[in-house]
Formats: sequence, C-alpha cells, structure tokens
Amino acid sequence: MSEAFIVAACRTAGGRRNGRLARWHPVDLAAQVLNELVHRSHADPALVDDVIMGCVSQVGEQSTNVARNAVLAAGLPEAIPGTSIDRQCGSSQQALHFAAQAVMSGAMDVVIAAGVESMTRVPMFTPSALPQKEGLGFYQSPAVNHRYNDVVFSQFVGAEMMAKKYGFSREDLDTYALQSHMRAKQAREQGAFEREILPIAMLDDQGEPSGEFHTHDEGVRIDASLESIGAVKLLQEGGVISAANASQICDGASGVMVVNQRGLKALNVEPLARVHAMSVMGHDPIIMLEAPIPATERALKKAGMHIDDIDLYEVNEAFASVPLAWLKSLNADPDKLNVHGGAIALGHPLGASGTKLMTTLLYALQQKNKRYGLQTMCEGGGMANVTIVERL
Repeated sequence: MSEAFIVAACRTAGGRRNGRLARWHPVDLAAQVLNELVHRSHADPALVDDVIMGCVSQVGEQSTNVARNAVLAAGLPEAIPGTSIDRQCGSSQQALHFAAQAVMSGAMDVVIAAGVESMTRVPMFTPSALPQKEGLGFYQSPAVNHRYNDVVFSQFVGAEMMAKKYGFSREDLDTYALQSHMRAKQAREQGAFEREILPIAMLDDQGEPSGEFHTHDEGVRIDASLESIGAVKLLQEGGVISAANASQICDGASGVMVVNQRGLKALNVEPLARVHAMSVMGHDPIIMLEAPIPATERALKKAGMHIDDIDLYEVNEAFASVPLAWLKSLNADPDKLNVHGGAIALGHPLGASGTKLMTTLLYALQQKNKRYGLQTMCEGGGMANVTIVERL
C-alpha cells in the first residue's frame, strides 16, 4: 500500500462572531483556501482528484454540498468533484483521513482535505434547532432515547462532567485558559503563524474588498489575566465552565493537500509530512468529550508508539477540561501541548478545526525541528479522531 504525504497546508486567521470575516459567504471563504493550496503546491489544478470538506452546520449558506460549491467558487476545473462530511468537530480531521485513505489505496493520487464554518452566518445548532422549531422533528430518535433514558446530549454538560470526573476546579480551568491566550500571544509576536495563515481581504458593506486584510486570529486576548477570566459568568450555577475557559465561536476555513508517491512525482514537490497513523473511535455519548483519551491510547498502541515518542500534541480546546483530562490520563508532557495556544484563544470554527489544527501542528514541527506530531479532538456524539504525522 502506498503512503500518504501532506504537501501543502494553510488556514485563515480566526474571525470572531460578527467580526472581520463575517461578510464572507462560507463557500467563497473555503474557495480562497482551495486556491491557496493549489498555489502552494504548484499543482496543475486538473491533477486534483477530489475535494473532501468538513462542515458541521450544513444548512443555509453551508448546505447543498459546500465542498462542490467551493470548487466552483474557486474557479477550479468543473471536473473536480467535492463532497461534504460531518463528524462534528472532527469533520475536517476526518476529511484528512478519508483523503489519506484514498491516496494510500491508489484509487486517487491528489486529494484536498479541507473544512469551513461561518458560525456568524450559520449559527451553531441551526441544523437541529431550526427544523425542530418548524415542527420537522429532532435528531434523537425513539430508539436512541430509549437506550439513553431520554438524556438530551450536551457538550456543555459533558464538559462539566469531565471537570468533576478528573478533579479540576474552576481555577484550574481558568489558569489553563490564560495559558492558551499567553501562548497564542507569544506565537503571534514571534511570527509563528505567518506562514500558515492565508491573508483574507476584508469586505465592506457592499461585499467588496476594503483594502485591509485579515491576518491575525481575532480572539486572542493579549491583555487577559486570571482575574478577567475568572470574572466571566459560569454557564451553570455551581459549575466550573464559563465562556472564558471554553473555545471561542469562530469563522474560518483551512485545508491540506494530500498525495501519494505518484502524486509527489506529478507535482514535483517536497512533502511537509507523512501521515504515520490514523484512528477514530466512538465512546460514551453522554460525557461525550472523553473520547480523545482512549482514542489516543489505541492509536499509539496500533502505531507501536508511546506518548513520549511524540514531540508535539494538538488537542482541541473545546473546553479546558478536555486537554487537561487528556494530559492527566496519558501522563503527557504539558510543554508539548498546544504550544502556540489553542481554541480558547484562537477560536474553534467547528468543521474547519481539524485541518486548522493540523496546519498549526505541521508548521510548529518545522519551526521547532521536531519529528512526530499527534492531533486529536473531541466530537459530538462521543467520538474522536487521532492523527500522527511525521515531519519530513
């Protein structure tokens, strides 16, 4: 079986809700990333076999196969197909897995894995809440309700459950949140994000370029303090989770180009990394956010590796309790985790976060001259993807 290589990666800087990317239609925003990946890889676009795009809220502007629409908006050859997938927050990480599997099998040679989410224009929960409001039903079926005793699955409840199970106080979570902002601030000041970020033209009220470009993650609070984070209201009385120690609502797009040996030869380009191992597993859908822990353990075992063999980790900061529990359970090195900050500071554009994290991981491995990186993230329904890459 052939191997899978990543030859190009980029992301937009995160935009806050109603912020600097809010005027961009998500299809057109995703198209910018597709064109940049073709540009960075110096590829003849006709060589792209498929575009696989993660997107969670596939309704409204993100409906009707956002991947295919992004191909058309990008002006790429009409012969390039596209498909949109939803594995909740891991959607574009799963897109990467599907792309890697396609080129490893030899069925395809050049595949773009990407993700997009405009949480401003298509608010979170719209795909379930809007039909329910209109009397068109809800996704939890009678059989699911019977199995789980009519529990309403909630990531917010899951985050509280994680904190309680692993013994984290609000101060623990807030301290971690502050670290995320400070690491992101330092990374920005040191220019760590410059190569990975695709500058995006800001649009005026008429949807025309304003002359300014969006180049920095909008959610980083450079003046954050433990006091300011601790002053944010808790999401539930008696809990420990607040908006300040959870990921930020975010607009953004990201992507990677994945090829096999034939693709490398056709493109005549040096790879950034090799996909060393991939895994995905399901877990308890009630606590929901714990899946990255057993998924990482299983992925490392399948790869014949130990956590200490990994040089850098990207664990999505959906809530601070998730990476903290992951660190504690795996006895992992906190100095290797989310070294440039995470979603608490940089934002979590749902379907775009998978390839966003991978892009940041790849460039961090380069900058720090490290070999192995591991990425994982919790996903709605109690699932987690794990990807291990080797920098080349």
